[in-house]
Amino acid sequence: MGKTSELKGLYKLPPSERLSLVAKFADLTYEETEILRKSGALSLEQADKMIENVIGTFQLPLGVATNFLINNKDYLIPMVIEEPSVVAAASNAAKIARVRGGFFTESTKPVMIGQIQVTNVKNPSEAYKAILAEKDQILKIANAQDPLLIKLGGGVIDVEARPIDTRAGPMVIVHLLIDVRDAMGANVVNTMSEAVSPLIEQLTGGKVLLRIVSNLAVYRVARARAVFEKEALGGEEVVDAIIKAYAFAATDPYRCTTHNKGIMNGVIAVAMSTANDTRALESGAHAYASMGGVYKPLSEWSKTSDGDLRGEIEMPVAIGLIGGATAVHPIAKITRKILGVKTARDLGEVMAAVGLANNLAAMRALATEGIQKGHLRLHARNIAASVGAQGDMIDAVAERIIAEKKIRMDRAKEILEELRKSSKK
Repeated sequence: MGKTSELKGLYKLPPSERLSLVAKFADLTYEETEILRKSGALSLEQADKMIENVIGTFQLPLGVATNFLINNKDYLIPMVIEEPSVVAAASNAAKIARVRGGFFTESTKPVMIGQIQVTNVKNPSEAYKAILAEKDQILKIANAQDPLLIKLGGGVIDVEARPIDTRAGPMVIVHLLIDVRDAMGANVVNTMSEAVSPLIEQLTGGKVLLRIVSNLAVYRVARARAVFEKEALGGEEVVDAIIKAYAFAATDPYRCTTHNKGIMNGVIAVAMSTANDTRALESGAHAYASMGGVYKPLSEWSKTSDGDLRGEIEMPVAIGLIGGATAVHPIAKITRKILGVKTARDLGEVMAAVGLANNLAAMRALATEGIQKGHLRLHARNIAASVGAQGDMIDAVAERIIAEKKIRMDRAKEILEELRKSSKK
């Protein structure tokens, strides 16, 4: 009988036994299996409580970006990312920003949206009016679901409703606007949305289908701004080049996608280090960039009257400091301590500042020497390590393939063999 992925009862087994089954299925060697058994700071027992069918943990580099001055306070920024140059780029941009006082940030209250989809509505325009007429009762039912959140100053603050036409017929969409305080908020939003659904069905005569958080957190945004001195950037020509690069992104969606990706390099690296939901941040950010009907940059760049470069950013930040993985991941607990943030709003503002820093660094590199120069050395080191180089040999191989402009695995392997032979003589 051939291999099958139908492993019945896998979820009932401890991680070690699951791993044995997966190793047999995939013909993993003893060495490969032992690598998966090494869990690092996140134990297999902890991981097994976070997701299903755990067989190990996956580690990525954790770095620290330096030089960040945000609202006149110094920060070290933990960043988890596999891409070379991102941490160094953020640090360098933050150093330039310090010349003009660093980054200045602000944010709105941590309000998330719970969506309730009402189908089979005979008269949508009357149905949504009926919902709004009973707003107080809806608020009462929803807020009764989490007395602690209310005690902390959160809870449902408003109810919105609107009729929509869809390919499946007319519907009414209800929004609960919920201040979730220092949580990302998905669980409490979903709970409250489900709790009010029977009343909404009664009011509309329709059938409630979806009751779910929206990751387009338009009421929960963070903003950051900074001025970058022209001399520190390399002169007014560099400022002009960056502004032209921004104009390209603001006009062309192909460029704009990569422009915003450069922002998210920093934002997601901070989110990863604090065990936040990176998918919610990514989808929310790109949807926010498209709300005007055309995909646009999350940042805006202009020249000051002194010829310096001014950067601003605004983006949704559906993140939390309590609940979920952020509360149980041992590394996330430490990175939050390194950051020194006290609230989810603080963390969102830090993310916005880091996103703006990485955006500036990427555009500056593109507008001057090109993006590859910053990547090449780390990329060459990765290639050297992948062909078996160790210790000082990694740098030796990397330097040779960079000098030869042959940053390839085949050439790296040849050079490594040459160096090994030379060292034996």
